[in-house]
Amino acid sequence: MSRAATLAAAAAVAVVLICFSSTATAADGNGNARRPPLAPGLSFDFYKRTCPKAESIVRSFVQDAVRRDVGLAAGLLRLHFHDCFVQGCDASVLLDGSATGPGEQQAPPNLTLRPTAFKAINDLHDRLQKECGGAVVSCSDVLARRPGLRRRGKSTTYACMHAQNFLFVNHPTTCLHVSMQSGGPTYKVPLGRRDSASFATQQDVLSGLPPPTAEVPALLAVLSKINLDATDLVALSGGHTIGLGHCTSFEDRLFPRPDPTLNAIFAGHLLRTCPAKGTDRRRVLDVRTPDAFDNKYYVNLVNREGLFTSDQDLFSNPGTRPLVEKFARSQRDFFDQFAFSVVKMGQIKVLTGAQGQIRRNCSARNAGTGVMLPWSIIEEAESLVF
Repeated sequence: MSRAATLAAAAAVAVVLICFSSTATAADGNGNARRPPLAPGLSFDFYKRTCPKAESIVRSFVQDAVRRDVGLAAGLLRLHFHDCFVQGCDASVLLDGSATGPGEQQAPPNLTLRPTAFKAINDLHDRLQKECGGAVVSCSDVLARRPGLRRRGKSTTYACMHAQNFLFVNHPTTCLHVSMQSGGPTYKVPLGRRDSASFATQQDVLSGLPPPTAEVPALLAVLSKINLDATDLVALSGGHTIGLGHCTSFEDRLFPRPDPTLNAIFAGHLLRTCPAKGTDRRRVLDVRTPDAFDNKYYVNLVNREGLFTSDQDLFSNPGTRPLVEKFARSQRDFFDQFAFSVVKMGQIKVLTGAQGQIRRNCSARNAGTGVMLPWSIIEEAESLVF
């Protein structure tokens, strides 16, 4: 694969999703929504005493940042997802490389992570240190509590600081108002992560971020290593209800001939966007409601209009098809499961208590805290599912 194709593939899933706060209710307003077990050391009011201004600081920063760059939320979302799937939610993706080798940022799937997202995290962390009297809030919590977004629309909800990644939540003390077309599930998310003093190898990055060409067995093999199952896979994949994919990430479904699992009319539309291999164009992930966070992604799959192999195979595979059909029928069921799975994902291998550190600079480990991991050279890589 050429470097250009690798870069394009690595950008395949710059998914624009929504976010959450540190407190919320269920999608229908029911506060009794089921939640995954809370990881030891995390809590919903972790900074209440040590930095009571943290939430207002983040809220102000988020508002200003999103006004200046509406695309920043997508970059922050992707950054957080890539962090959690590789070595856990420990902000290791923020670390620059060192004399021992390149950091996670230099791994092919991370080459198109948005530079402004890294800068935003560092700027917000610097502001928190100034206001909170030092390194109190961890970089991993800052990364997890990033802004969400939705574009234009008549309804209003809140973009919130949170300890996870996808959706909007309604909570007047931790959220800022943002205009949006469609909301999503709401739920509680915990804080209290600490930062890793080392980054993962490039091979580990590649192993943790499956390509969009992967089918269900390969996807489950990756997720099973981080305690996520088939239900989590199908629910988290629903994040593709918003966002864009590059032609190079689904061209294998078009050439030399269209994938038989593709709806013929849909395949024709894709071929008009991507008339030849290597075309440098993008396509919305959700053909029905590309700007709304809803369950239409699953309706697309039932109609054989999934963009990536990793999407459509959720319906083709008999083991995951019932979940796709369930979520296509019921947006509430999707929202409930999505909320559960995304909070579960946000607690992957978290460091808490005396583990790890609270970095003073999110791009560098604190002095005297060990050595970076060795690295391996990977010349080529596909993009990623999430």
